[in-house]
Amino acid sequence: MLQFLPDNLKSSTVEIVPYFTDSFGNSSRIDYGTGHETNFAAWLYCLARMGIIEEVDYQAVVSRVFVKYIELMRKLQSVYNLEPAGSHGVWGLDDYHFLPFIFGSSQLIDHKYMKPKSIHNEDILENFSNEYMYLSCILLIKKVKKGLFAEHSPLLDDISGVPNWKKVNSGLLKMYRAEVLEKVPIMQHFLFGSLIQWE
Repeated sequence: MLQFLPDNLKSSTVEIVPYFTDSFGNSSRIDYGTGHETNFAAWLYCLARMGIIEEVDYQAVVSRVFVKYIELMRKLQSVYNLEPAGSHGVWGLDDYHFLPFIFGSSQLIDHKYMKPKSIHNEDILENFSNEYMYLSCILLIKKVKKGLFAEHSPLLDDISGVPNWKKVNSGLLKMYRAEVLEKVPIMQHFLFGSLIQWE
C-alpha cells in the first residue's frame, strides 16, 4: 500500500492495512466468512474516502476488483478447506459470502429478461454466470451442494419468488445490515478509526 499511496496518505496505512489483511480469513481458526468479506469492503471504502478510488471507478471496482477478490477467496476456500465462519447453515444465504448477492442483484435490476426465478434455469446459469455475479453465486452453490436447491438453500429459493431484482436488492441490503453489520459475533472484530468512525 505504501507503493500506491501518496506521501500525504502513507500514515493511513495503520488503519487500512488491518482491513486488508483481515479480508482473507482467520489464520488461527482457518475460517472465512462475511466478516472477512466486510473487511475487504471496508478497505475499498477507505480508499474511496481518501480519494484513491473515485466515484467514476465504483462500477469497475465492483466488477473487476471485488470479483477478483471473490474468485481468490473461492479458490482459498477450496484449496485450504476453510471453515465457514459463523455460518447459519441451511438457513443462511451462503456459507461464506453475502456481498456478491447484493452487488449481483443490483447488476440485474431492470434486466429485460432475467428475473429472480431465472436462477432455476440451468441454461441461463451456465451461459450468463460469467457476466452476472448473482448467477455466479447460485451456480457455485448448485455445484458444491448436493440435493434439491430448495432443501439446501431454502432462503435463496424463497428469494427467487420475489417479483423483481429491485425488491431482492433492497431486501438483501436490509438483511446484510441485520445479519452482518448488527451482529456482535461478527462485528466484535471490526476496527474503527478516523476513516471509519464508531458512532
